[in-house]
Amino acid sequence: MENTVRSGTEALWAVLGGDPALVDRVEYGGVAGLLPARLPVMDLARATVAVCGLAAVEHARVAGPVRVDDGAVATAFVSERHLRVDGRAPVSFAPLSRFWRAADGWVRTHANYPHHRAALLAALGAADSVEAVAEAIGGRKAVDVESAVYAAGGLAVALRTPGGWAAHAQGREVAARPVLSRERLDEAPPRRRTGPLRVLDLTRVIAGPVATRTLALLGADVLRIDPPGNPELPDQHADTDVGKRTAALDLDRPADRRSFDELLDAADVLVTGYRPGALERYGLERPGLVTARLSAWGDYGPWGGRRGFDSLVQVATGIAVEEGSAGEPGALPAQALDHGTGYLLAAAVLRSLTEQERDGGSRLVRLALAQTGHWLTHGLPRYDPGRYLAESEGPLGRLRHALSPVAYEGGPAGWSRPPGVAGADAPVWATA
Repeated sequence: MENTVRSGTEALWAVLGGDPALVDRVEYGGVAGLLPARLPVMDLARATVAVCGLAAVEHARVAGPVRVDDGAVATAFVSERHLRVDGRAPVSFAPLSRFWRAADGWVRTHANYPHHRAALLAALGAADSVEAVAEAIGGRKAVDVESAVYAAGGLAVALRTPGGWAAHAQGREVAARPVLSRERLDEAPPRRRTGPLRVLDLTRVIAGPVATRTLALLGADVLRIDPPGNPELPDQHADTDVGKRTAALDLDRPADRRSFDELLDAADVLVTGYRPGALERYGLERPGLVTARLSAWGDYGPWGGRRGFDSLVQVATGIAVEEGSAGEPGALPAQALDHGTGYLLAAAVLRSLTEQERDGGSRLVRLALAQTGHWLTHGLPRYDPGRYLAESEGPLGRLRHALSPVAYEGGPAGWSRPPGVAGADAPVWATA
């Protein structure tokens, strides 16, 4: 297990620009076999948490090891499922956030937020019920539903195979990029910081909030800002806003905008998670600031301005096909693109701070759920049964069979003879 996990950690740490020698400080352990899936989800989870821990000890100048426990990692990657509020379990998905059969395939929608539900219903011309939406989608092609709902400001994605995504214009753009990017924007001098790190949090729905929740754990003063008329869903807030303070500001109101600008002037880190372009008019650049931009699909390509969520990215990129069965789409055992990207984002911020404190410069890091999804499907070792199978000709015809797991240096590579016709051999010992 450790070699597989270490390879993922080494790859991510290299993209983050970290000292390769630090990877030796990671210790893996805990219960095995968690987050089972066809794709290497647990490897992604361990590696993203490992590099976050490495970036944290590097920035804090702590000399001890980084411990990655599978039980803790797997539990954190489904933290929203373990949440209880006065004994009440959270609501993960609203009734209209689900898979639907279209005329030629499947569509997944996301309608947890009221404005997204309203846009979905308006695009479909349907009443607010599962039956009405099922009927409206069932008579249309999947890509037509996708286009119509996005045009109305809602969220719907047609199910694609891995090959279909690889051939898609956005899929090609994603595949051409690394799992994350980091840039130095200018020659601003290193900031002189007194007191805790100040992080201004403009994110929502798991990935960004997980990153800022982690920075809060590590001692940062995290202040989350939401628009007054569109607060975070209560259960999402309870799960991912631990350790933070939260406030409401309408950036289109002059008084609130002045308050926001004052906060940004004094911030060390800005984390944004709204769709690309949504916040540009507010002029968020500041010298010496570390800015982390998170998106669903990336801020490039034909889908660069689209909203998205983990569940939808799984559907578009072919992950839902790989995890499905019996002709029906499936899902990863956790919203691993969200959680993994969150820990990776926190790691990128911490690495940028470490470099900035030494060399100065405003810094920009960019991550996308689709890029993390591509790393999951293409950047990690996967179990390939073909590596452990052999074929041979014999009395039974062409036989494919599993190789023996019993192996040692100088030992046999396989059996000396194929199986014959049952009972056809003479009852005598073979001669030398």
